[in-house]
Amino acid sequence: MKTIGVIGGSGLYKLEGLTAIESMSIETPWGYPSDDLVIGKLGDAKMVFLPRHGRGHHIIPSEINYRANIYALKKLGVNFIISVSAVGSMKEEIAPGHIVIPDQFFVKPRTGE
Repeated sequence: MKTIGVIGGSGLYKLEGLTAIESMSIETPWGYPSDDLVIGKLGDAKMVFLPRHGRGHHIIPSEINYRANIYALKKLGVNFIISVSAVGSMKEEIAPGHIVIPDQFFVKPRTGE
């Protein structure tokens, strides 16, 4: 069975419909992730949910321990990650309530390799 990780953004602090719920605190080589990971099932899929900013939105974006978040999900066997984010737009034609799906990614090149 594939395991899907969901990282919730602002306003998404729990996953509706998740059953067989277990909460787990995991320490990683980079410290603790943003919050406890919530493990359960949604339909036929095993899910691991993590609120990016912590429950109650107490972690600001610059202080999110991204490495610990990803490591903890991997440690629990996550094969795929869906990350939910809410951001603003600088374009009038992209109004609140619209959904935008990026079609390209920018990756910082590694140096020294």
